[in-house]
Amino acid sequence: MNTQSTIIPLRTSASSAVQGPESVSKSSITGVFDQHHPPASQLIDKCVHCGFCLPACPTYTLWREEMDSPRGRLYLMQMGLAGEATLDSTYVRHFDQCLGCMACVSACPSGVQYDLLIEATRAQIERRYSRPAGDRFFRWLLFQLFPHPGRLRVTLPFLWAYQNLGIRKLVHALGLLKLLPERFRAMEELLPQVSLRALRSHLPLRIAPQGTRRLRVGLLLGCVQRLFFDETNAATARVLAAEGCEVIIPRQQGCCGALMAHAGREVEAVAAARALIDTFEREAMDALVINAAGCGSHAKLYGHLLRDDLEYAERARAFAAKCKDVSELLAGLGPRAPRHAIPLRVVVQDSCHLLHAQGIRNAPRELLAGIPALQVVEIAESELCCGSAGIFNLVEPKTANELGERKLRNILAAGAEAVASGNPGCLLHLQATMRRLGDALPAFHTIELLDASIRGIMPQRRPVEASKAERPKAA
Repeated sequence: MNTQSTIIPLRTSASSAVQGPESVSKSSITGVFDQHHPPASQLIDKCVHCGFCLPACPTYTLWREEMDSPRGRLYLMQMGLAGEATLDSTYVRHFDQCLGCMACVSACPSGVQYDLLIEATRAQIERRYSRPAGDRFFRWLLFQLFPHPGRLRVTLPFLWAYQNLGIRKLVHALGLLKLLPERFRAMEELLPQVSLRALRSHLPLRIAPQGTRRLRVGLLLGCVQRLFFDETNAATARVLAAEGCEVIIPRQQGCCGALMAHAGREVEAVAAARALIDTFEREAMDALVINAAGCGSHAKLYGHLLRDDLEYAERARAFAAKCKDVSELLAGLGPRAPRHAIPLRVVVQDSCHLLHAQGIRNAPRELLAGIPALQVVEIAESELCCGSAGIFNLVEPKTANELGERKLRNILAAGAEAVASGNPGCLLHLQATMRRLGDALPAFHTIELLDASIRGIMPQRRPVEASKAERPKAA
């Protein structure tokens, strides 16, 4: 089910179409929500209370609480619209505990667009609710760091020293992490193995296709991904070139805004979307290839995000139409480069923003099925979120860890030898869960397995250093 093509436009007045959330006056506030795009009642009213969403929802699965189900949260939204609710910590908590996994969107027979409703509600909460000081500071810290690759780059030498000079081992041995708040402990636990390679290496601005050109594509590098998963970007570029794509990689590209939009930070998300459109519009590309599912699902909704912007609305719709997940694009093209055998039993960890938000399930499996000797195995509860969900595993680590452990038990029960996913957040979260439980399996981005097959090598666990010869070469 692809939710991207069925967006119902929200009714807005001429004044709201030019104001934006930062200019909403107190006089326009009624009940819980202000008048800048509250959750739309015509979308909420599509819910027929059938309950199909309940078993699909991670928080309802864990707690069996109606108000922590999609149906319950829709009821809370309706109460807010009617002025029958109070914007207090209890009300906000039910929305904070939503992972935004969109499994309910796939499960709903009535086509309720919960994705649009939860983002509208969270934007209202971020504008209108004053969080406790500690919560406010932690969220501020996350958004001052993660959407800014330049700032993340500054942290790399310190993180490398922490991991490689014995500091981390000492901190753990002395139990110093126990002195930190739970959220900061979660951040440390999720830290991947850091390589200094990202400080001194860059993908070329243009990579020539092998053989006759089939497409000219842009490549979105991501924020966290370009520094902590730079080998995934390199593998993506190699595979695209091997399959006949000319790859364009603008150096100045920034954040897509997904993390901000999913957390209700609408002003920042809009600014990031405008900047990314400006960057890639200069390139005559057939498609923008995205290898992080959360980024891809958000970019495909740029037309909705910028629907009020007279300068960008039409451009955003055209841009969104060109956005493709890398598995989606490659499955559509069909294979051209020869594949070599990789004898592995692999579980595909379906990223929620690929499976539910973008409606893409078969494409990653088709790509892996084309690798000789590789066996894709399915697991129980495959459509249930692993607990990563953007920043959820940082702001709600206890619930995220419970879901991660549940996912890992299902993976191990299937007799898998490796895990593949189309989202770096899922990979980080699963790797942290494995370290915590002591059940380590190799974890790869789906494109890394395809890259290894095309190059005729066995995929390796993430190395600290990689040969310069493995980097894609400029045209």
